Amino acid sequence: MNNLPNLDDLDIFLQVARRASFAAVAEARGMSAAFVSKRIRLLEADLGVRLLHRTTRRVTVSEEGERVYQWAQQIFEALQRMGDDLDAGQREPAGQLRIASSLGLGRRMVAPALSELAARYPRLDIRLDVHDRLVDLVAEGVDLDIRVGDQIAPNLIAKRLARNWRVLCAAPDYLARRGVPKSLADLASHDCLVIKERDHPFGLWHLEGPAGEESVRVTGALSSNHGEVVHQWCLDGRGIVLRSWWDVHDSLADGRLVQVLEGYRQSADIWAVYTAPLAGSAKVRVAVEFFRQYFTDRFQIPG
Repeated sequence: MNNLPNLDDLDIFLQVARRASFAAVAEARGMSAAFVSKRIRLLEADLGVRLLHRTTRRVTVSEEGERVYQWAQQIFEALQRMGDDLDAGQREPAGQLRIASSLGLGRRMVAPALSELAARYPRLDIRLDVHDRLVDLVAEGVDLDIRVGDQIAPNLIAKRLARNWRVLCAAPDYLARRGVPKSLADLASHDCLVIKERDHPFGLWHLEGPAGEESVRVTGALSSNHGEVVHQWCLDGRGIVLRSWWDVHDSLADGRLVQVLEGYRQSADIWAVYTAPLAGSAKVRVAVEFFRQYFTDRFQIPG
């Protein structure tokens, strides 16, 4: 490579890769699509690689472009850390901050955290939307998504806020009535409470166990798209549930629920997900750091 890349061109490339559109980036930056395309071509010339595949209908990132994308993210994260070190990050955050989360996590953990965040930063105008689906951060204008689950699209940036596992549990009276499952295959003959919430596979549970990853198809008379509803059914003795530790640990601690098949669990960490390096937004940066500390102080998972 003969020339160092222009940082502004590198940033334009990141935006085009995330949005898969020259026109969308041009509109957001107040440029013409032709100018955006020209800057990408100059960046490709500087780097000596093809970054994007262009057709009349779509823009996709090339294999070399994926490598450049990862490096570019690291470069802008490093610039952010430099700015923080020079105290550039001490500006008081202000303006609207749009946050999304799932139904249960949003009500139980994100909403109380935002109450504290609002008190700490009174110039923030915070909006929380809870959904039973994954949101499109760019299309829906969301600054930050607080989500459970480790499958995150490569065009997004994620910072882990807390370790978390989904575990199998049931009420003592259900187990007394139906027996305790001894193997994962036994779940097929039990009443299982199935959740369709965001990215959960409906009726198919993938778990990590002593022999590695295993799957089991489960059924039951009750299912819902709301985790709290299913949690309550589990407390009522209606079946076995696969539910996040953050949601059931209180019920397990006081004996209202019992963990079964303790050798099996499903990784489901809690993440802050956003679209651009934190250096570009003081409000998102302080929110991510606040959530990280909030979960660290209040949420510890065994193992």
